[in-house]
Amino acid sequence: GDMEAAIDWLRTKGLAKAAKKSGRTAAEGLVAVKVAGGRGVAVEINSETDFVAKNAEFQSMVSAIADVAMGVDSTEALAAADIGGKSVTDMIVAKIATIGENMSLRRMASLEGDSVAAYIHNAAAEGMGKIGVLVAYSGGDEDLARGIAMHIAAINPLALDEASLDPAVVEKERELQIATALEENANAAKPKPENIIRENIIPGRMKRFLAESTLMNQVYVKSADGKTTVGAAAAEAGMTVTGFV
Repeated sequence: GDMEAAIDWLRTKGLAKAAKKSGRTAAEGLVAVKVAGGRGVAVEINSETDFVAKNAEFQSMVSAIADVAMGVDSTEALAAADIGGKSVTDMIVAKIATIGENMSLRRMASLEGDSVAAYIHNAAAEGMGKIGVLVAYSGGDEDLARGIAMHIAAINPLALDEASLDPAVVEKERELQIATALEENANAAKPKPENIIRENIIPGRMKRFLAESTLMNQVYVKSADGKTTVGAAAAEAGMTVTGFV
């Protein structure tokens, strides 16, 4: 008849159950996106199976955590943020005990701009699914911004433009292209001088890599002619894309 003791006992059992599951791999789950004005957030919550990702209770938790993410700037801050009188971490632990699978807050990202558009691929519920994209932009219209977000979900560019690419990534690709070209040249019937490869062939290959890897230089997947780049489509609409997640 001791209700307080009963609550403590249930909590203890629940936390113990959650602790046992904490080592199990959580590689499924959902990405949720939220946008308000010029700010958008994307939050990834993992579960062990896709079945839980379809669970209404899990989806409700993910949506609530994404709402809280609108007020923080990092995954660590989100984990510690208050949600219904407890931290987000404690809320997830409680859900582990009730739903019966390991879950984790994997990461969050935020994006700000004059306007922000969002897109969810393979939506499981409103605003959440397997892939979430945010696009910050000025000018243009939301339909094009959403189209560009869909493009990003499909093509997964490394960066917005050449200036935004990590120099280490570019240098690694250059070294790989040089090694590949030299290997091909060594096996060729008529090998070319090495300086020809480095000065003539590598720049062309790097130009192609930069075009394929950066959003502004990629051919827009929704272009009517199959040739128009994202940058050209945005410019034609009077839009400037300032960032994406």
